Amino acid sequence: MIVFQKPKSLTDAQLHYCPGCTHGIIHRLVAQAIDDLGIEGKTVGVAPVGCAVMAYNYFACDMVEAAHGRAPAVATGLKRAMPENVIFTYQGDGDLASIGMAETVHAATRNENITVIFVNNAIYGMTGGQMAPTSLPGQVTQTSPYGRDVNTAGYPIKVCEMLSTLDGPEYIARVAVNNVKNVKNAQKVIKKAFENQIINKGFSLVEVVSSCPTNWGLTPDKALEWVEEKMIPYYPLGIYKDRSAKEGE
Repeated sequence: MIVFQKPKSLTDAQLHYCPGCTHGIIHRLVAQAIDDLGIEGKTVGVAPVGCAVMAYNYFACDMVEAAHGRAPAVATGLKRAMPENVIFTYQGDGDLASIGMAETVHAATRNENITVIFVNNAIYGMTGGQMAPTSLPGQVTQTSPYGRDVNTAGYPIKVCEMLSTLDGPEYIARVAVNNVKNVKNAQKVIKKAFENQIINKGFSLVEVVSSCPTNWGLTPDKALEWVEEKMIPYYPLGIYKDRSAKEGE
């Protein structure tokens, strides 16, 4: 009896991510949702710049590369040109919440029928660990060696809280993958975000609170503890907007 196996929507390519990075877990959850829904043959992923820039190596579905931050705009074009396809973006916090913030907000307010997977590890991972829009107050990074000073750098952007104030989006949720319970919940939420698109509900975004052991300067196990002790209190998990639930469906 098979208890566990790699999703068919993941390729056999070896992941390039750092030891302890949770991108691999998130990839598996996305691929599992695609498998469960039987949509690999009509799914197109969009990967912009960031640690997941080579996601096209790992997902067995078609993939499109987007310029830094422009994944929601590219996904919008793909979905409007091919409405029968399932389109998702896979973006980090430096990509989505910084250079791509305008694309994110406007795709959400238009309720574009796409699915956005947003990985928040509170730092610029690929480029060496600079402060990101989501870096925590006081967090030490390459460009905030004394910790993020909110008086000069402002406060971290809480994407789910912000987008949930818009009238447009269908589904906004925040999950984490730092323990088994949270991984199982993340799987359900990510699957629902894809289901929403299949039944034409509109824009769904799932923020995944993730770890970055290398740029945080922590071991993988300590990084998961930091997620639990520091990140989740600042970025509470939960469903921030679900129009279907509100309508009693």
